[in-house]
Amino acid sequence: MDKNEFHVLIKYCFLKGKIQLKQNLDLMPDTAPGKSSIKDWYVKFRRGEISTENGERSGHPKEVVTDENFRKIHKMILNDRKLKLNEIADTLKISTERVHHIIHEYLGMRKLCAK
Repeated sequence: MDKNEFHVLIKYCFLKGKIQLKQNLDLMPDTAPGKSSIKDWYVKFRRGEISTENGERSGHPKEVVTDENFRKIHKMILNDRKLKLNEIADTLKISTERVHHIIHEYLGMRKLCAK
C-alpha cells in the first residue's frame, strides 16, 4: 500500500470511531505508518481537515535542475576536472547539494582515481 492509501484507511477508522488502528496496521507490510504518524493524522481529522493528501512543504522547488545547468556544469567539469563542487555552485549561484545531484544522477559522472 502506498502512503495515500494508508491515509484513507486512517480516515476511515477515524470516522468509524475505531481506536485500535495500530494493531490492525501491524498486520500490514513494513510500509505501514508508525503510531506517532497515526496520532498526527487523527489530530488533523479532529481539527476538521478532511483531505488525505499531504500538505505542501516549505523549501525551494528544484528549479535549478535544468538542461541549461546540465550543459554549464558538464562544460565546466570538462574544462577543469579539478573543480570543486562549491566552486561550481558559487559560479552558477545554486547549492552544492544540487550541483552534486546533477553531476552524479543526471550526468552520470563519478570520481576516478588514476595512480
